[in-house]
Amino acid sequence: MVGCFSCGTARINVPFGGEEMTTKISADIPQALAALHQLLGERLSRSKYDLDEHGRSESYFPTTPPDAVAYPENTQEVVELVKICAAHGCPVIGYGTGTSLEGHALAVRGGLVVDFSRMRAVRDLRLDDMDVTVEPGLTREALNSELCATGLFFPVDPGANASLGGMAMTRASGTTAVRYGTMRDNVMGMEVVLSDGHVIQTGSRARKSSSGYDLTALMVGSEGTLGLCTALTLKLHAQPEAIAAGVAAFDKFDAAVRAVQDIIQIGLPMARIEFIDEATVRAVNSYSGASFPHKPHLLVEFHGSETAVAEQAREFGEIIADHGALGFEWSARPEDRTSLWAIRHTAYWAILAERPGTRAVVTDVCVPISKLAQAVSETQAELAESLLAAPILGHVGDGNFHAILLFDPNQPAEHEEAKRLSDSMVQRALSLGGTATGEHGVGMGKTNFMLNEHGNAWSVMGTLKMALDPIGIMNPGKLVPPRN
Repeated sequence: MVGCFSCGTARINVPFGGEEMTTKISADIPQALAALHQLLGERLSRSKYDLDEHGRSESYFPTTPPDAVAYPENTQEVVELVKICAAHGCPVIGYGTGTSLEGHALAVRGGLVVDFSRMRAVRDLRLDDMDVTVEPGLTREALNSELCATGLFFPVDPGANASLGGMAMTRASGTTAVRYGTMRDNVMGMEVVLSDGHVIQTGSRARKSSSGYDLTALMVGSEGTLGLCTALTLKLHAQPEAIAAGVAAFDKFDAAVRAVQDIIQIGLPMARIEFIDEATVRAVNSYSGASFPHKPHLLVEFHGSETAVAEQAREFGEIIADHGALGFEWSARPEDRTSLWAIRHTAYWAILAERPGTRAVVTDVCVPISKLAQAVSETQAELAESLLAAPILGHVGDGNFHAILLFDPNQPAEHEEAKRLSDSMVQRALSLGGTATGEHGVGMGKTNFMLNEHGNAWSVMGTLKMALDPIGIMNPGKLVPPRN
């Protein structure tokens, strides 16, 4: 993998969809960096520490440093730096908090990483309309801290304290999607700087529109391949009067999933419904000092009035009891709920701690709810035959689950086995009418499944990319078909 260019026309080989692609790009990185330094001064960094930090991924990809890191403070600076990069053929990669799992923010063709950590303002909060316009570097936790006294909150919770711009660009979701939807459902509009420096506003603050192409939907999930998000308008939701969370163990995963299918079919409202398998339970017990039984568990949360929440919890308990749940404990106390979800959100680190020194292929797939039990059962059976540790957890309420495939980075055979298992999960999901990724996104880790999943529609994505980024500088090597 090549992390930098020299000036002139370079031939580079970049992993794309599991194969090598060769392309020609005319780039003059040194001149671009000189002009960018004139624009940003000390906010253009070429320190080894910064380059290495922005060349790392949460998942298994090797460190791939960019040529420089920019720290813009406003939209106009983003416009100017994009124009400079366009003039010199310099790749531009947006960066939020670096929590993505498919190599989205890695500079696989060198160039400039644009770090939005200095653009984190709340531009406009409109309580009466229940929406807010924010800058992309603001994190979801910081936004909810700002909203704490307003009676409103932003519900999308991918677990990590990700930036809202990054969440939009990867079409993130998470634990609350079963009730509140994903970023696709909660982004009303965006301010986007295109590859030639033009700024467009997508969407509006109206709650619906039939006016023209839905460019907001196009940008949400585009992974920075069409432009850089410099502001976004988000739907807010009323903070519930009461919240209750509970946990239940099962002897078998199948029983837990079928219980959830019944609950969804009768329309019992849940704010979150999560699954963790026995291996994950062992890891979180060891990591956090919890004492869950070493069995598969469902974690659930209800939002509403005090009466409604109590009734929902009671009905949930009755249904899961019919499916063999080994008891159901729930609480409306904030400290109990916080403790429960902290365990779920730290599961990844708990699993890594089970085998120190390892890395992980963290993969996710999503299938129709009716196929979830089959997908997970077949996945568990395949994982059981492997020598790798591979706990499973996920958002059982919307058919989305994850496997954390641990491997020793010094053992190439283990890495290949982890990728094989991940690929097998995706192929199984596609065969069941699902998708290669429910929330992690494509990046460069899952491009080799795009043609199988989308057919000719994938080439349409490439056409859109060509139209909006004709010179190919916006996060190249990700998501769309390679250019010949």
